[in-house]
Amino acid sequence: MRVTRLLPATAAVLALAGCGAGGETKAVPATATGSLESLAAEVKCRPNMQTDADELRQAICTNSDGRFILATFATDRGQREWINDAKDYGGYYLVGRKWVAVGDDGVVKALRGTLGGDVEMGTNHSSHSMHGG
Repeated sequence: MRVTRLLPATAAVLALAGCGAGGETKAVPATATGSLESLAAEVKCRPNMQTDADELRQAICTNSDGRFILATFATDRGQREWINDAKDYGGYYLVGRKWVAVGDDGVVKALRGTLGGDVEMGTNHSSHSMHGG
């Protein structure tokens, strides 16, 4: 039972180990909910809509942290299927309730500081290079 409690703590430590300003650590907030527009507003980006359908809304966003994809879903199952398909292309995924943000490691860590959520990694990282922050 204690092992399951350690997993979120480990994820939080990994998120805090990324590039950050100053020496202060910030707790991960409760996972955000809402429409694509409300999530975009929380991370201060203006969404450039790519897909606007009942089951999936997807936009490209850019803010001071970088460029990322923000998507919202009508169902949990639709979200999981989308993530599972997308993970074959690599990348980092910040996953919330019926939403996901996709970008590079630094962007996803920064977004997590505002939106909360869980970080998942894609399967193809051979073309990604390590960089400090």
